[in-house]
Amino acid sequence: MKKEDKGLLIDSLVESLENYAHFYVVDVTALDSATTSALRRECFKNEIKLQVVKNTLFIKALEKKGFDAAQLGDSLTQTTAIMFANTANKPARLIKDFAKNNNDMPKFKAAYAEDMVYVGAENLSTLVALKSKNELIADVIAALESPIMNVVSALENREEKAEEAAAE
Repeated sequence: MKKEDKGLLIDSLVESLENYAHFYVVDVTALDSATTSALRRECFKNEIKLQVVKNTLFIKALEKKGFDAAQLGDSLTQTTAIMFANTANKPARLIKDFAKNNNDMPKFKAAYAEDMVYVGAENLSTLVALKSKNELIADVIAALESPIMNVVSALENREEKAEEAAAE
């Protein structure tokens, strides 16, 4: 690969790192072309960008972005694919669901999600359980809304009883 092409690819990776809040490092070596195409389709449906990269170029892109690639441990070895996403748990859910039917592939290596680094397959369940910012906001709104709804319901019942009493 020419040096100019490598530079363009690194710039493209830096742009992806800037446009997406989270990334996952996965191993897709054992997937055949049909299964890889199916994985790409699932990624597209879930607003996840899947890109197979050379480890050295991804490390350079991370460094250019100011990220210490050493935090990812030895996950940047062998063939690597990067899943870029704006929702932290979507790639984890996709990996878990897709792997059930495809001989445990893709294999999770590492992730940068919600400003934390997760290394190792044992962290996949933790990432699946992560709630997105929107999910957390919805939980807070539901918690705040519940007491208000109880008060409104009580007032409506009281009003109905007062109307019934007035009608008698």
